[in-house]
Amino acid sequence: MEDGGSFSIKNVLPAIYPDDPSIDYHNLEGVHNGGEAMELFPLIKDLPLDEQATARHNLLKYCELDTYAMVKVWEKLVRVTK
Repeated sequence: MEDGGSFSIKNVLPAIYPDDPSIDYHNLEGVHNGGEAMELFPLIKDLPLDEQATARHNLLKYCELDTYAMVKVWEKLVRVTK
């Protein structure tokens, strides 16, 4: 892997499912990784209401994809170990 062998979900997922746009973090809006999520979360309370709603939506979509990605990796591991 490019970054010295990282087993981050962001590296493992495209290696297992290289052509699946539904699990591509680049397709998300606003929040694409944990660093961006950690930066945005504490700022939400100070944003205008419409921007709070957008930020909250983007964080939830990121968390949703993170959870779904872990399920996809688990499913693949179960298949290859049988």
